[in-house]
Amino acid sequence: MQVETVFPAADGTPMPAVLTVPDGAEGPVPGVLMIYEIFGMSDEMRRVARDLAAEGYAVLIPDLFARGSVRALCVAATMRAMVTGHGAAVDDLEAARRWLAERPEVDGTRLGAIGFCMGGSFALLLARTGLYKISAPFYGRPPDLPRSCPVVAGFGGRDVGMRGAPEKLTLTGRAVRRLPIHAEYHEASAHDAHRRVVAFFEEHLACS
Repeated sequence: MQVETVFPAADGTPMPAVLTVPDGAEGPVPGVLMIYEIFGMSDEMRRVARDLAAEGYAVLIPDLFARGSVRALCVAATMRAMVTGHGAAVDDLEAARRWLAERPEVDGTRLGAIGFCMGGSFALLLARTGLYKISAPFYGRPPDLPRSCPVVAGFGGRDVGMRGAPEKLTLTGRAVRRLPIHAEYHEASAHDAHRRVVAFFEEHLACS
């Protein structure tokens, strides 16, 4: 089931989000906080959330770009928070985590983060907070700080802009895997990436 919802942001402002929960789930299930790419709340992000829900996870996508009336300013502020690790977007992600953890259908002790492109950098920031059992960034610049949870990462094999990022994760991470994603959509790689992420989530969330 996928629904539009609202949660209280860090300053109490109602923030829209998309919540996807497994159909027919019995008992609390692991939760995943998803951070979208620069294009915002898209059909593709909703589809990924449904795919994860089909594997048994409750997924919350907070609409970080909905803060304020001028979208361009929201995007710019979110990007600054991604780079600095501070700002409203970071605070709003923590508010989203708390809201997700308190949902009756979610086991708040089993939470993971996943992010795409811009969201990948946020997923790496969240990996150092000690509040998540796993992080799955697809792209993102690794911060120069230790992490407290395992990471399964995906980078485009032919994307020179991210050159060196997977190696940095391998050197500093506790549990890092590279996924064979390329510059354009590649169906076999996409399926393989989904399989690897789900297997990693199963190891660190479903079996905890």
